[in-house]
Amino acid sequence: MQDVSLSIEEKQITAFIGPSGCGKTTVLRCLNRMNDLIPGARIEGKVKYHGHDLYAHDVSVTEVRRRIGMVFQKPNPFPKSIYDNIAFGPRINGIRDRVRLDEIVERSLRAAALWDEVKDRLHTSALGMSGGQQQRLCIARTIAVAPEVVLMDEPCSALDPIATARIEELMRELKKTYTIAIVTHNMQQAARVSDRTAFFTATESRTGILVEHDATAKIFSNPREERTENYITGRFG
Repeated sequence: MQDVSLSIEEKQITAFIGPSGCGKTTVLRCLNRMNDLIPGARIEGKVKYHGHDLYAHDVSVTEVRRRIGMVFQKPNPFPKSIYDNIAFGPRINGIRDRVRLDEIVERSLRAAALWDEVKDRLHTSALGMSGGQQQRLCIARTIAVAPEVVLMDEPCSALDPIATARIEELMRELKKTYTIAIVTHNMQQAARVSDRTAFFTATESRTGILVEHDATAKIFSNPREERTENYITGRFG
């Protein structure tokens, strides 16, 4: 990707849309340095967070990922109990007090709209949950370490319509507390849940081309660029 410059507004949902392979996920993973894990990845430019460049030499990658959490395309619960999935991050961060852990687990599960469904089986395996429940568990696990930003990479692509609707409702609730950036192939989903939308495309020689970034209502009703209009109306991509 080249020449991508955009601002992500606090406590709003920003959606990244565009055809497959255009670089949406690469851009998203730049925001919490997940691309550092890809062998041979080369990074240029800056990602400013509260005025600080996240790629500066003195920045702790661990701290970046604590403050900027991520939910992946497929639910990936740990092969542990529901309770231990949520408590994992806080324990890594040094919290050992059981009462405090209990509070964090309950608060996180409530925030992910999952508490009432699992409160009587917290010590059973998370792998026995439905796909939609597992994804909400992964969201709860992410927010258990009190991030400020939550990145979501196609969080509903593996879910049925009912589970998808629950995740979308949850996103709208979570943006009251967290800043959210989401990659989605589902343009209807972007239109439903996001406040702002960034449209990316690619050419034969380049990926990660930011075509347009604006309020979602404007992107979908009156885009500036013909390429954006062609994509959202299904004429290409």
